[in-house]
Amino acid sequence: MIKKELIYLDTKAKNKEELLSKLSDILYEKGYVKESFKQAIIDREKIYPTGLPTLGAKVALPHTDTEHVIKPAILVSTLEKPVKFIEMGNGTTVLDVEMVFMLAVKNPSHQVKVLQKLINMFEKEDVLTSLKKCKDTNCIYNTLKREIN
Repeated sequence: MIKKELIYLDTKAKNKEELLSKLSDILYEKGYVKESFKQAIIDREKIYPTGLPTLGAKVALPHTDTEHVIKPAILVSTLEKPVKFIEMGNGTTVLDVEMVFMLAVKNPSHQVKVLQKLINMFEKEDVLTSLKKCKDTNCIYNTLKREIN
């Protein structure tokens, strides 16, 4: 699910809606998701926030229902400047997110496995710090392949 074509560095966005829109558009243009994916992920983020208070670099893990997905993918983006996301499971704490892992998963049972692998990786401060310092897509790609595949 990790592909170099879906790794982006220093994405610019004023807020999370703009960011989710930009990243969703990439997945749509590359044929990974249906047009409905964008609105579904924005709507889901409002109800079920995906910010994680990880060490090293704060991350968000936006995802939505499998019905909006054509083929599985994980889009990874570092951000030029942090974007505010609400903490998952909390609903009130605002986090300055520096990296986004947008999931497009076709199989619901596989989604749980992918989420678990990512969350296990997010618990490793050194890995997130390394990812944040990456200056090219190969660095991010190789780190992720080592950690979650």
